[in-house]
Amino acid sequence: MGSPALKGAPRGVLLVTGGSRGIGAAVARLAADAGDAVLLSYRRDAEAAAAVVHDITAAGGRARAVPADVADEAQVLAMFATLDTWRAELDRPFTGLVSNAGVLETQRKLVDMDAGRWERVLRTNVIGSFLCAREAVRRMARSAGGTGGAIVNLSSRAAKLGAAFEYVDYAASKAAVDAMTLGLSREVAAEGIRVNAVAPGLIRTDIHASGGEPGRVDRLSAAVPMGRGGEPEEVAQAVLWLLSEASSYTTGTVLEVSGGR
Repeated sequence: MGSPALKGAPRGVLLVTGGSRGIGAAVARLAADAGDAVLLSYRRDAEAAAAVVHDITAAGGRARAVPADVADEAQVLAMFATLDTWRAELDRPFTGLVSNAGVLETQRKLVDMDAGRWERVLRTNVIGSFLCAREAVRRMARSAGGTGGAIVNLSSRAAKLGAAFEYVDYAASKAAVDAMTLGLSREVAAEGIRVNAVAPGLIRTDIHASGGEPGRVDRLSAAVPMGRGGEPEEVAQAVLWLLSEASSYTTGTVLEVSGGR
């Protein structure tokens, strides 16, 4: 899980959606350090994605970035086509998907939200996760010639807490991800594919600025039993465990990384 002892040991190809920043970038860096070749997607910030790729390759790892909006099926298919070409060039199997790309809109009560907002949030967070999972299974399944693998979906503690007065739509989208994680894990277990999710709590990423409150983690840290917000790398370590053989008997699980909140 990112230890120096594992660095450089060739493994499979890992796809990390939304890998240009925050938790996705932390996952990409740690996975590359552990020996994965990492394809990371980004929606808008090509410069940030290039910086992650540079960090990985400068350290001797393998990484590429690809633009893709996971809410758009055609772009998801193009992203997986890039994955197919790259893994063939590397002669490595596709072994992991981290479905991390997601959106959050400004804090608002449900009564003040409109249908356009709900469509944007649900299309990215739910349909995007479904599309990526479908394409991953089509490639990983043993019955389709794959070698099995692991899918880790990024959920949120908001799925259980509800995010009242702020992000009820986001919370609902992550609850849908939890349900998909459980159902899909049962569908594909016999194909050698494990499907789990990680549910972060208050993590120091710029997603809070997207919601209109950059200092949200500091405001709410007192409600966390551990007394602080988490760091992206702490979530990434949990993701890497679920991708690894160390969790070989774990599937259909939502692992909370929330400091006890």
